[in-house]
Amino acid sequence: MTMTEMPSGGGMNERRRARLRLEISREAARLFWEQGVAATSGDQIAKAVGLSTRTIWRHFRNKESCAEPVVMQGVAGLLGMVRSWPRERSLEDHLAAELAGLGDKTPPVDLADQMLAMKMIRLADTEPALRSAWLMAYDQVERELCVISGDRLGHLGSDLEGRMHAAAATAVIRVLDEHLGAAVLTGADLSELADAEAVSRCFAHAIRVATGGALGDPID
Repeated sequence: MTMTEMPSGGGMNERRRARLRLEISREAARLFWEQGVAATSGDQIAKAVGLSTRTIWRHFRNKESCAEPVVMQGVAGLLGMVRSWPRERSLEDHLAAELAGLGDKTPPVDLADQMLAMKMIRLADTEPALRSAWLMAYDQVERELCVISGDRLGHLGSDLEGRMHAAAATAVIRVLDEHLGAAVLTGADLSELADAEAVSRCFAHAIRVATGGALGDPID
């Protein structure tokens, strides 16, 4: 079965649909980076991935939204770390262990997708439609942190406090991700963040400051 013959809608299960959306997103992101968003058409995206243009519009509402799966891939690893943060471990220790362990297992997102995500984040500085995809990805991060924040505050905090801490933590993580992504793409000096311990300290410190110390310590 060729790509153009693949069924869509009700004839495609969610896993295959997600895989196809990601493949479309990769090609769209490459074209956006190489020639700009305005110069890229739905027809070009379709041709690059071997689909009909009509099939592209079955999966995406417009050409800019084609970037969303790749951008979401950019925060997939972060979401995994957030979800697996145990109550009895400090944020610094948890992040250091997770980052150090990436070399021993298959990463949740391959390097090529990470680089594409960084490029879309970079383009988002001047492309509002791409910016919305980036912010949507971090909305998911904030939702995960709301659960973490509520769990760690327990009876000591209100739902509003938990949401505020989650929003503050998400904001500083997003800013750091944007900063690091831009540095990688421009070849800036990142020697201060050359190892897992340094990166974990940087992110944990930012989260502690943003939440007034509410998030970061282990919970008995």
